[in-house]
Amino acid sequence: MNYFNPLWEQSAFINNDWVKSGGAAEVLDKFDNSVIGVVAHADQDLTHEAVAAAEAAFKAGSIHPYRRYEILSRGRELIAEREEQILHLMVGETGFTLGDCRTELNRCSQTFAASAEEAKRLTGEMVPITAAPGQDERRIAFTVRKPIGVVCAITPFNSPLNTVAHKVLPAIAAGNTVVLKPATYTPLCSAVLCEVLAEAGLPPGYLNMVTGGGGTTGRTLLHDQRVAYYAFTGSTEVGREIQQAAGLRRTQLELGNISGTIVCADAMLEAAVSKCAAASFRKAGQVCTSVQRIFVESSIADEFVDALCRRTQSLAVGNPRNASTFVGPMIDGKEAQRIENWIIEADREGAEILTGGDRDGALVQPTIITGASSDSRVLTDEAFAPVVTVVPFDSLDEALAGVNATPYGLSAGIFTNDVTRGLDAIRALDMGNIHINDTSSSRVDLMPYGGIKDSGHGREGPRYAVRDMTEEQLVVINPG
Repeated sequence: MNYFNPLWEQSAFINNDWVKSGGAAEVLDKFDNSVIGVVAHADQDLTHEAVAAAEAAFKAGSIHPYRRYEILSRGRELIAEREEQILHLMVGETGFTLGDCRTELNRCSQTFAASAEEAKRLTGEMVPITAAPGQDERRIAFTVRKPIGVVCAITPFNSPLNTVAHKVLPAIAAGNTVVLKPATYTPLCSAVLCEVLAEAGLPPGYLNMVTGGGGTTGRTLLHDQRVAYYAFTGSTEVGREIQQAAGLRRTQLELGNISGTIVCADAMLEAAVSKCAAASFRKAGQVCTSVQRIFVESSIADEFVDALCRRTQSLAVGNPRNASTFVGPMIDGKEAQRIENWIIEADREGAEILTGGDRDGALVQPTIITGASSDSRVLTDEAFAPVVTVVPFDSLDEALAGVNATPYGLSAGIFTNDVTRGLDAIRALDMGNIHINDTSSSRVDLMPYGGIKDSGHGREGPRYAVRDMTEEQLVVINPG
């Protein structure tokens, strides 16, 4: 099978065709650094051309809702047919294991299905206008929802298919057109998605893709006033820049986080250990909701830590193409070097490295730390790496305060069989997502997903994103 389409070297996908661009950049295999593809970067003119194509398609008239459903349903079938190609490209461009990539592909299929259904369900609501005094009882009021226009989707490296789908597919389901800028590390799965939707029947101009750096292509998109809506997943720093440039235009921002999960003494220990290990180290810890801090009740801390270390030491680290590998490389050697420095720094400050801590190129052994000082970077900054720090606590209030003690508010988890403790956590935690008897990293694609505080605003999840990517219009009918 031809996994890499040579047309992608021309970079920009505009009006359902690959359009030649300027400078090119290599896409590297994250495990062995071999070149797996070359993708040209769009210059400013070509980026504006992509927006112009999206604007022209939108102005030409929206696709009928049932037709949107048909296109997205067919896209789901075509994604499944390209499974081998997608898995090959995703493992290469991300370094994620076959298991992680297969999970993402399966989730993307569900995102297609949910978005297709939402295309048929987008409605307004009746407004009880006659409930106000003095209103003619024959007066009727209702809302309708209309597509917002050109949606700009800027996506991260750590979910190069499903996060892209979460931004592109609801936008199409709502009747919008899209300009997609994938992460420069991982543009190949986005290229496949563009081809799949074109083959599924999406008209020209409804999905356009440009690649390039955030400081070049990204900024060009930010300052193009024809874009009506920005959907972004990435750092809080870049999110602030997007919000500032967007002004009164709408945004959905899924930003940084320092995820915390609480394990109480009454929890089912084996389940908590298993889920915490998986959530800390899958995708080499490079997920916004990866568990970075585990607050464990002091009476079970030693038992929990021993079990977590044993579980972590059993995880295979290495070539992501091996079926047994659980932890592959980080996105590049520079990021791996950064987190190695953080681990060394924590050790020098008096923390104990219970397991892991070693690095071989971009491979970082899954690392568990205890005794870190409260101002250690492994606790105060987003690690985005296979590193977790265990913090004992004596009272639940202490643990809840610890989870909240960051500028972020994306997700948190708590393991407890005490319903009162669970309710206390729900009331106390300043998070967009709270999981009882699960980790901060738990997610189902149907649910509303997003954060508060410095973790951003707006919600992914097809039903919620579709509504946010539309304008609500009030209609009032008076009797003649």
